[in-house]
Amino acid sequence: MHAEIADFLVDCLQNSVEAKASKVILNYTEYVGDRIEVEIIDNGCGMSPEILKKVQDPFFTDGTKHVKRKVGLGVPFLMQAVSLSGGQFNIESEVGKGTKFSFSFDLKNIDTPPQGDLSAAVLQTMMFDGDFEFEFNRAQIIGGKENRYTVLRTELIEALGGDLSDASSIKLAKDFLRSQEEDLI
Repeated sequence: MHAEIADFLVDCLQNSVEAKASKVILNYTEYVGDRIEVEIIDNGCGMSPEILKKVQDPFFTDGTKHVKRKVGLGVPFLMQAVSLSGGQFNIESEVGKGTKFSFSFDLKNIDTPPQGDLSAAVLQTMMFDGDFEFEFNRAQIIGGKENRYTVLRTELIEALGGDLSDASSIKLAKDFLRSQEEDLI
């Protein structure tokens, strides 16, 4: 079971990358003390209406992404956590065009999971295998004041000298992402 919102993000983002998306966008907005709204948009292979219904069933897996897995628990666990916390969940998809997940968590609800390490989740996504662009848009709103930042996978890798596989590059990327979070508000 996922313990934090960041775990759900990584699971959904991994699904996007494995769906052969060349572009994955994560919009993450935190209304401090009120709610978190998330939107994940990809241009991957998309899903038919029949498959879209089935991904919400924990006993379904397409058998191609995870050959040895007999169940697909990511989306059902996310839906359950969102429901328990009084949030909202929606998924839209079209074959050949991609998928859009949107969900929210009510931060005042005791059943809302903790946010977790958002910087680590973003870094983990940037380190996934494949040739894809990942755009992370982060906003934090408190008392009418909004701060935001955007990080692109390609720009981060370029700034690190074209590599995100050695320990020093990973450490620099981690420090950079954490500094962006600290600078919000």
